[in-house]
Amino acid sequence: MKYMLGIIGAGKIGEAILSGALAKKLLSPSDVILSVRTEQHRKNLEEKYHVTAVLSNREVARQSEMLLIAVKPRTIFEVLQEIADIIPEETVLISTAAGVTLESMQTRFTKKVALIRAMPNLGVSVGEGMTALAPARSTDDSSVQKVKRLFEAVGRALVLDEQYMDAVTGLSGSGPAYVYLIIEALADGGVKMGLPREVSIELAAQTVLGAAKTVLVTGEHPAKLKDQVTTPAGSTIDGLMELEDGGLRVTLIKAVVKASERAHQLLHK
Repeated sequence: MKYMLGIIGAGKIGEAILSGALAKKLLSPSDVILSVRTEQHRKNLEEKYHVTAVLSNREVARQSEMLLIAVKPRTIFEVLQEIADIIPEETVLISTAAGVTLESMQTRFTKKVALIRAMPNLGVSVGEGMTALAPARSTDDSSVQKVKRLFEAVGRALVLDEQYMDAVTGLSGSGPAYVYLIIEALADGGVKMGLPREVSIELAAQTVLGAAKTVLVTGEHPAKLKDQVTTPAGSTIDGLMELEDGGLRVTLIKAVVKASERAHQLLHK
């Protein structure tokens, strides 16, 4: 094998992983090969990152120590079928396809393959992603740790049992969309109270960023931090009462449940 990392599907997630790994110097451009569908995209990526870009998935699969397949769930089995006969046994294969199980992927191979399911979110595009990794039992720990370091180049990464992956998809995978909606709503509230739109968006977005970082850095329960902001007879408690009256807490819980259920259904369509 010639390359430490191969990427099939250099879209938002694939390119973000590439960019982060290069920026953190986890990999050098000569360590990476990737495949894309169009000649223009191939040229753009080679010029931007100085990596090897090709139009053949098989070429990438044959030469990669770690192979990241970052394609849609509906495409993953087509890709696996295309590369199944040439992928080296020592290759570690990572799939970001939501709802696609390790078992269903393994059935596409006639030999045992070191498989890892990954569920990153859009935050990887700015180096603040959250990724859950579910390795197959046959995947050795050194390979798992190597893949974990790859995703830590673009945020945080956790290793979990596969049984949790649908819930991960519903929470952190889909979660950025929920948060964008919350930011938009907070900004609308600021506009309602007379703030300029661009000011209101910046205030809302930085407030969400700061609150999230406080949870991660302090390790405190969110309820405890909420209480630190909520002074007796102050303005915050009135705002919280409106959120509770509007069912925000239950609505968010239901959103995670629905998205998790949908992630499970993707495999069975």
